[in-house]
Amino acid sequence: MGIFSTAESEYLGSQRLARVATVGPDGRPHVVPVTFRVAPDGLSIQIVGYNLERSKKWRDLSENEAISMVIDDVLPPWPPRGIEVRGRAELVSSADGGEPSIRVPPERVISWGIDTDAFQRSARNVPGVGS
Repeated sequence: MGIFSTAESEYLGSQRLARVATVGPDGRPHVVPVTFRVAPDGLSIQIVGYNLERSKKWRDLSENEAISMVIDDVLPPWPPRGIEVRGRAELVSSADGGEPSIRVPPERVISWGIDTDAFQRSARNVPGVGS
């Protein structure tokens, strides 16, 4: 069983892009759009992309593994919905065999407009995952 509700899993599967925030060595935030997928076991999110190992986000995460990501959208007539995931990134390099990726086991999940109405947040810590 995964850590996302059925509705959250369906929503994540319907989306193509997330915005990911990392922290650079100078302490400044860096936010970029990325492609992602929920891992087959449902216990993490995998960030993938072209030249991932040469990206600023990869360099940032090699120094500071804290990561936050938001997957969201707005449906007509403007009710927002989305999921924020916070955790500690695990870098999976091509040297490990296979496709480079950034694995994000969620430590905290906040959603709105999915299992709740658009202006109510559902927040939870995920015990034991990412620890």
